[in-house]
Amino acid sequence: MHTTEYNRIAGDTIAAIGGAGDAHAAMTAAVATLKEQLPHYNWVGIYLMDGNDLVLGPFLGKPSPHTRIALDRGICGAAATQRQTIIVDDVNSDPRYLACSLETRSEIVVPILAGDRVLGEIDIDSDRLAAFGAQDRVLLEEVAAALADRLSSGRS
Repeated sequence: MHTTEYNRIAGDTIAAIGGAGDAHAAMTAAVATLKEQLPHYNWVGIYLMDGNDLVLGPFLGKPSPHTRIALDRGICGAAATQRQTIIVDDVNSDPRYLACSLETRSEIVVPILAGDRVLGEIDIDSDRLAAFGAQDRVLLEEVAAALADRLSSGRS
């Protein structure tokens, strides 16, 4: 997919976040826009921080057995703890991976940060190996920044 297309999707997603009535609606809109416009995103979800755990919020895709993830578990826990995006090209080769679906081959997890504080994260799975690259990282980090603004602005 061309950079122009990723830029359009970023704009659409950020507009959906900004136009949503509250923080939950903003997260739901972001998940729906990303899932609809990027066919290689098979599972799109947002986890929110709750103490030392990540708790599943809005998502689209098959139900996940991982509705609550401790910060010391999985790729999701690692991304939140390290406060940085993690891309895994082959989940079967990463011992941190918490299996959700047999079809999942790759994953990207992007923390939602307000300064140094982790508010949550965007978690996306694909049934393709090495499905996520630099354009996905840029797109999702922009979306995470827009969500951080909504989640920390008090307009929840």
